Amino acid sequence: MTSGGHERTRLGLKHLAFHAGNRARLDEFAETAPAHGWNHLFAAEYPHAGGPDTYAAYLVNTDGYEVELVSETDS
Repeated sequence: MTSGGHERTRLGLKHLAFHAGNRARLDEFAETAPAHGWNHLFAAEYPHAGGPDTYAAYLVNTDGYEVELVSETDS
């Protein structure tokens, strides 16, 4: 990788986390993410990949940037 390119294991930004609203809104984001170039990390564990008390989607794009979309823990 060149010095100016993104490499997720180098120092710097690893991922961003966003509050996605309610669970229905998060599910909508998660469902449409692949159409916008974002693939699911931990897809088999969605939406509890962060543990039983979380409701989140973990996504990565082709450049290796990761986002975490988090919802309220109750509907």
